Amino acid sequence: MAASTANVESITALLDNYLSKVGFEVYPLKVGWYNSLLPPTLRLAHPDDCLAVVVLSTPALFEQAFLPFMEERGCQGLSDPIDQCVKRCVSSAVFQCFPGQEVDVRYDYEMLPSRKPKFLAQTAAHVSGAAYYYQQSDVKDQPWAEKKMFGVCVHPRFGGWFAIRALLVFGGVTVGSEMVQPPPPDCVPSREGRIQLLEAFNYRWQDWSYRDIVRPVQIYSQKQKDYFATPPAERIALLKTWGFFSRESDQPDPTSDTESQVTGHG
Repeated sequence: MAASTANVESITALLDNYLSKVGFEVYPLKVGWYNSLLPPTLRLAHPDDCLAVVVLSTPALFEQAFLPFMEERGCQGLSDPIDQCVKRCVSSAVFQCFPGQEVDVRYDYEMLPSRKPKFLAQTAAHVSGAAYYYQQSDVKDQPWAEKKMFGVCVHPRFGGWFAIRALLVFGGVTVGSEMVQPPPPDCVPSREGRIQLLEAFNYRWQDWSYRDIVRPVQIYSQKQKDYFATPPAERIALLKTWGFFSRESDQPDPTSDTESQVTGHG
């Protein structure tokens, strides 16, 4: 199905109307924008004019979606509770908004058999215009010599207080040249600011300071900070102290065949 700009906006609006209530943002992109930045082994196996949407979580997700999800005893098996919550929210949105449509949903924690990620989250956020992906190459006269510095995305409203959660590819929806790629907001334009950001992210990510490189409109609550500051293997124990898994029937099932990878992203 060929889509006009209006159709792209209607698709995005449907998702936004469903997901914004539980702490998500959505941004459309063309697969070609994403693929053009990557080697063949990391590209999406979809045509360049195919429509995709990247899904971000904001600080509101924790209170608006995750804690209610836990209260409803939605957590099953050994996989990360946040990942389970995100998957339920996104898959429910796709089912409700696009019944019968071909939608390839990829989550940030999923890996291919080759152990490569199913999609590069920060690249998707950058090309959609959602958040600027600051990398070592964005710093002139680098002070780190040969040292590898990992890059990080900065959101224009939330700084670093957000996460990139999923990519939805609409296999049956193609868009033409009328859909113009938006530049991501350059929130950290100075060399000094970019050095500060990358050093805070690479050397001191645990102290949260890189997230405040721009003044955020909202940050994680103290309870959310406590959750993400807890090592992933200890988070079930923390949730128990908050009153979850209080009954035997609520306990995570160690025999479950769900994904057992535990991630620490927040």
